[in-house]
Amino acid sequence: MYTPTLPTLTKIVVVLGLMIAYALFRATKSVRKRHFPPGPKPLPFFGNMFDIPIYNAARTYVDWESKYNSKILFASAFGEHLLVLNKREDAVELLEGRSHKYSDRTSLPVVEMMGWSGNVGMMRYGNFWRLHKKICNQNFRQEASPQYNPIIAEKVRSLLGNLLTHPDEFESHSKLLSVSVPLATMYGYDVEAVDDPCVKAADQSNLLASRLLLPGVSFVNAFPVLRHIPPWFPGAFTAKAAKRAKELTQEVIRVPMDNLKQRMADGPVPPSLVSTFLEKKSVSKTSEEEETVIRNVAYTVYGGASDTTNASTLTFLYLIATHPEIQRKAQEELDRVLGPSHLPTFEDRTLLPYIDAIYREVLRWRPPLPTCVPHVTTEDDYYKGYYIPKGTTVLANIWAMSHDDEFYDNPSAFMPERHIDESGRLKSNERILAYGFGRRMCVGKHVASSIMWLIIASTLTAFKIEGSKDRDGNKIPVDSDYTVVGLIDHKSPFKISITPRSDKIKDMLAD
Repeated sequence: MYTPTLPTLTKIVVVLGLMIAYALFRATKSVRKRHFPPGPKPLPFFGNMFDIPIYNAARTYVDWESKYNSKILFASAFGEHLLVLNKREDAVELLEGRSHKYSDRTSLPVVEMMGWSGNVGMMRYGNFWRLHKKICNQNFRQEASPQYNPIIAEKVRSLLGNLLTHPDEFESHSKLLSVSVPLATMYGYDVEAVDDPCVKAADQSNLLASRLLLPGVSFVNAFPVLRHIPPWFPGAFTAKAAKRAKELTQEVIRVPMDNLKQRMADGPVPPSLVSTFLEKKSVSKTSEEEETVIRNVAYTVYGGASDTTNASTLTFLYLIATHPEIQRKAQEELDRVLGPSHLPTFEDRTLLPYIDAIYREVLRWRPPLPTCVPHVTTEDDYYKGYYIPKGTTVLANIWAMSHDDEFYDNPSAFMPERHIDESGRLKSNERILAYGFGRRMCVGKHVASSIMWLIIASTLTAFKIEGSKDRDGNKIPVDSDYTVVGLIDHKSPFKISITPRSDKIKDMLAD
């Protein structure tokens, strides 16, 4: 084992001291008397380092809105700037109307240290990203998304079967569904349990990444040169965690790819994004860049879709268990349209407006990414008299916009009816804010919509969902807590009762 000598340690300490001094100078220099948006008063040298929230940021920024009487908020730390948009019209104007300035991503050193440079969602704005976006549009646009419907339907049927046999393990079943759909559509990889090595590696990698990407957690993000400190150095938490995250990320990419190549060598495989490309590669010339893009897109879809789908599914189960009147109304619509012995299909979607309203309301009431993935400005800009510097991190506070009482009556209530017009039809002019804004909007939103809609429609068709009871038959209150892990809003563990609505459910699943 290598032991650093005293001169080596001295050099490292001196370098660290010089870097900190430079960063403090930069921070002092960068915050001149520009007219920034309102926000907490910065401290000398440190700026707002101690004001920027690490947990429950979306709610904190709503508190800032009241405190500083502004829906546009600003903070800075060590020369890095943060702009928070709490109002929809501001996000639309900046992130969409000026998307050429507001479509970059952060250049945090930990992104590369963790091996996440190929993640399309985190990729810097430029030609390489545009090539990835082109592939995503070709495969996930609205016209192309139905190609994944058979796999989605198969996995949702598996979810129903698992809920029928082991209803108390609904959280595990939700997790299994959320990982099985992207792995099947991208690689044709069949996940049978949540302890699959690929799933476990992805979970551990995402957990480490979610901590390292939080503002204020890692000094490496404020002082990029610190990335060169070796993992063995005392206190090098970021270097150790990032090294482990990178190893896990490489495993997440390798396992399903190796599995697919082996299955293709043995014989025909079901179509998937990667298998289609590899078959094309075997008969025609493809570039190394094309293969890199396909690999990045497949990995990104798995990493991005699984956590958000799981979060939204558990939110749906929690809400429907605690709102029996909404469940009853939804099941009346399902029974009227489908009859007593059929499960819903995608062809039924236009006939079930209330189910679609529930889907919209779940994502409005608890968007899985409360502050969206941060955008970054590529140019200086001015908006409503405020100066927004180049390189500013921009957060669209989706939670605040989804709970804006100027748009929604009683926004804290779960009310699917708000998405239905007077004639009983689904409103056509509403956007789902949870999918983000502008050029960095979720490219898989049409596939994600299909997954969540079929989960909601199928589960309500097959089961009665309610709060659990104790041994004496008394209702047990359903836990209402949530925990924000990184960027994702997760439902805390809770207990509910899931029972079949009919003894025909087995026949329905077998049909």
